[in-house]
Amino acid sequence: MKLGPKLTETLKGKLRLGARIVRVGSLEKVFKQNFSVSNGEKLLKASQCYLSTTAGPIAGLLFISTDKVAFHSERSIKLASPTGKQLKIHYKVMIPLGKIKRAYDSKNAKKPRQKYVQIVTEDEFEFWFMGFLNHRKAFKYLQQSISQTPSVAAIDAWMISP
Repeated sequence: MKLGPKLTETLKGKLRLGARIVRVGSLEKVFKQNFSVSNGEKLLKASQCYLSTTAGPIAGLLFISTDKVAFHSERSIKLASPTGKQLKIHYKVMIPLGKIKRAYDSKNAKKPRQKYVQIVTEDEFEFWFMGFLNHRKAFKYLQQSISQTPSVAAIDAWMISP
């Protein structure tokens, strides 16, 4: 799976994200600006990655906090409103830690450098994140936040076939 169309496009995305972080002030402020944050909630880690969707991977930031796992797309996507008007919105996902049933650290059996994080919710919905700059560190912080949540059933590492 190729995550970016070209190296230049990937670099442009990273520069846009860096400029946005500088404009807002910090990753913590980007997190608070895009998601509701409860009293006492702490951001543990923010990682650039891709969210796998049926339309293809979407680049963005994965936020891991003491209360939730959240994803915010780097670019806005176009959607049609009920009236037929085109809307541009950012793709956002927010998963409360208490709703996570399992989290898997996995890699492609034939291409071990392709690593994934799969999160399965209580209602069996799956979220696949990939393309982390530091996959091991991102999964470590996910494990840390999930392990402090009593209702989360399992955290595993496994391999998948393409």
